[in-house]
Amino acid sequence: MLWTTRVRGFCRRHPGQVLGLLLSLLQITSVLAVDDYIVGPNDVLNIAVFEQPQLTGKYLVQSDGMFTFPLLGRLKAGGLTMQVLENDLRDRLIKGGFLKQPQVSVSVDQYRSQQIFVMGEVRQPGTLQFTGSMSIIEALARVGSTTERAGMEAVILRAPAGGAGAAPDAAAIARAQNANDANIVRVNLQNLQGALSQNIDLRAGDTIFVPRAETVFVSGQVRSAGEYVIRKGMTVRQVLTLAGGVTERGSTRRIQIIRSVNGADTTVPATLQDTVRTGDTIVVRESLF
Repeated sequence: MLWTTRVRGFCRRHPGQVLGLLLSLLQITSVLAVDDYIVGPNDVLNIAVFEQPQLTGKYLVQSDGMFTFPLLGRLKAGGLTMQVLENDLRDRLIKGGFLKQPQVSVSVDQYRSQQIFVMGEVRQPGTLQFTGSMSIIEALARVGSTTERAGMEAVILRAPAGGAGAAPDAAAIARAQNANDANIVRVNLQNLQGALSQNIDLRAGDTIFVPRAETVFVSGQVRSAGEYVIRKGMTVRQVLTLAGGVTERGSTRRIQIIRSVNGADTTVPATLQDTVRTGDTIVVRESLF
């Protein structure tokens, strides 16, 4: 019981170190799972045959999934795992009478065929090479994590069976955010550190999109006017609390919301209990007395 209490206390005091340790463990797991990686076009293979330097080297997989190996000619690599390819090379060297008991090792020198796309409110959006095993935490860590303007939810757009393909355009992402589709996975970013069940395993061709947080603007007689991130269902009272509250000159009975309706700005009176919407501007006016 005492040990558990101390561990919990450390986690609260050093969340960054805990996340770093978690990422290290995930990367170790990723290395252990690389044997399941499926070779694809443009991958560069590192093939070693024990005590056979003329066979050992780096081999580029062509666009048709084939590569050329000494003594054996053109062989298939695309669609195979490391273990299957090792066994195939070993069997061919034996059956061809080239070696009696060859020791063959195959690894990937450069991952080029499978990718993960990361877009939106991350520090370094772009393309990640998929190495056979990658979680959303690892992917976000590789792009420098999310920005201060990131929302609380990430959207994963699953690639079609077989992966590959180009990153979806902005219109496709916009449609995906509102779609009820089996190929769309939503992840609560706030729960990632505390709930490993949210740390979803990615697939080749997946796109991670981190939308910008929903915000409102606060102006007028408040202590800290500006833009504030909101959660769904927040009220005027809660937003004003974020802005430091109303000044002595302001009145909670003279609040207006400037809201865009059908492309036009509309000003409506508001109470502290009213729910705000993304893009609203809350204006606190001066008291009349």
